[in-house]
Amino acid sequence: MNGACRALVLATLSFALCFSVWGLIAPLAPRFQDLYGLSDTQISVVIATPVILGSLFRVPLGLLTDRFGGRVVFTGMLLFLVLPVVLIGFFGGSFYGLLFWGFLLGVAGSSFAVGVPFVSKWFPPERQGVALGVYGVGNIGSALAAYAAPAIAGAWGWRWAFWVFVVPLLAMAAMFWAVGRDAPGGGPPPSLAEGLGLFREEVGPWVLSLFYFLTFGGFVALGIYLPKLLVDLFGLGQTDAGLRAAGFVVLATLARPVGGWLSDRVGGGPLLAVVFALLPLMALLLAFGGGMVSFTLGALSSAALLGVGNGAVFKLVAGLYPGRTGVVTGLVGAAGGLGGFFPPLVMGVVRDLTGSYTPGFVLLALFAAGCFAVNAACMRRWKAQGQGRTEGV
Repeated sequence: MNGACRALVLATLSFALCFSVWGLIAPLAPRFQDLYGLSDTQISVVIATPVILGSLFRVPLGLLTDRFGGRVVFTGMLLFLVLPVVLIGFFGGSFYGLLFWGFLLGVAGSSFAVGVPFVSKWFPPERQGVALGVYGVGNIGSALAAYAAPAIAGAWGWRWAFWVFVVPLLAMAAMFWAVGRDAPGGGPPPSLAEGLGLFREEVGPWVLSLFYFLTFGGFVALGIYLPKLLVDLFGLGQTDAGLRAAGFVVLATLARPVGGWLSDRVGGGPLLAVVFALLPLMALLLAFGGGMVSFTLGALSSAALLGVGNGAVFKLVAGLYPGRTGVVTGLVGAAGGLGGFFPPLVMGVVRDLTGSYTPGFVLLALFAAGCFAVNAACMRRWKAQGQGRTEGV
């Protein structure tokens, strides 16, 4: 196995493991709500809390990866995650305990900002879309958590749903350190000031952050909240709801390399235009469809569109900012993570206030329509300026 393939396999497996850990709380949310008497708003906060640190920590971890390489940073992250995975089982049996240890579990969500620069530096530009799309398949870790956590909790108690990940985390850390290698060459790493200065000089990273706020944020929000939605709306059992949510995650994950492959051929901007045009229709179907069949169609179609959009955005990140992929990935990834934080909170508050989830899906439709307009405006403007960057937005 050559160095590029080895790096891609290691990063994808590590990313999948981190995403499994990151997604452990959401499928257990109905159980926690029953055990500790939490309101819909409280349990929504518990579900969303790991997303906070997983989002905000992507910026410094992206900078650290640009400076020190993915081998060191990914190994350290995997070792750190052993701490909250162990201790949440001992001290997480309350609303505030779940908040605190769930917050620390959020470090797992920042793994994306480590893997993108680690992988992209091994591949030429014409293959980065596919490579990063394959790496993004690590999102399937959320499906593993959605399916396995309720089953383990039902058999052995919810604490074991966390503790079973201790050995895999230690083993993967050892493997990454022993076998992983950073890509050779690439020139001197950017300084902290150079990395942060990019955000003052260019609008591109902020536009890509907006798009990832929707595409990845929508994926995370729906992926982590679907188990509760399906229980509340259709009276499904927790295991059944978790399995259906896992199907959503799997489809969105498999669509990601497709998005990267298409972006290599038609450009990220045109592909995102299609995604943002269709997403409002699917969101309105979720809002007003009324039955399981229409809800399933809307959810699975949204999963495919969001996955394709994910692949398109990070093809653009690697292509437009090859020397500072880590820091741009950090900012864009942070925006995507925050995009996954707010919708569950909105859903919980709206449900408590109105007894319905419909307004949340309407907001998703409006936001997607806004991204379509921004994408179209930026492509026209940059083309008129002759910058050759119409593909970038």
